[in-house]
Amino acid sequence: MNFNSCKLFALLFCGLTLAQIDTGATTDDAQLSSSSDTSTIMREFREKLQAMETRLEGSENQILELKTKESTKVIFSAEAGRGDASIGPFNTDTTVIYKKVITNIGNAYSQSTGIFAAPVAGVYYFSIFYHASGSHGSMLRLFKNSEEIVIAHDFQSDSDRADNGANAVFLQLQHGDQVYVQLAANSHIWGASHSTFSGYLVGQI
Repeated sequence: MNFNSCKLFALLFCGLTLAQIDTGATTDDAQLSSSSDTSTIMREFREKLQAMETRLEGSENQILELKTKESTKVIFSAEAGRGDASIGPFNTDTTVIYKKVITNIGNAYSQSTGIFAAPVAGVYYFSIFYHASGSHGSMLRLFKNSEEIVIAHDFQSDSDRADNGANAVFLQLQHGDQVYVQLAANSHIWGASHSTFSGYLVGQI
């Protein structure tokens, strides 16, 4: 082997050695880079998973709330009692106690006080009906707490032997709000099934 051949062989050997060293360094860098990328991906995955769990929990709570709202039923209807006889006239405004309960789903109406107390916040529908004779005027007022909402009335008439009246309203109530009916002073209605007070929960809000 001549000198030139030896020199060429030495150069080739050095080149291969440097290449291996460079390749090893590149491999180590790639491994470090790959490890860093994996950590980043796992962190992002955990964050996304946590966000998904939070949204899922929120959705489950909303579904549970909707189911609870759908399962809440409030319906009542009651008649004025006292048999087939007049209620009133009285000297002062008087809360009408509808003593004979026909329906009271949810037990929100009290037959001892005549007051309906909203068990949940929502929109409710109420109606009042009455029958009376014409010898006295008739006036019923429906109240929400202390606020007069609607009136059903008929004036006294000597020529009119019987009167019928009614009114109805949708009310937005909060939990604990009270709804009741007052008979105005110096007016009357007939009891029993002639006069009724009814209401029901349309929907929660």
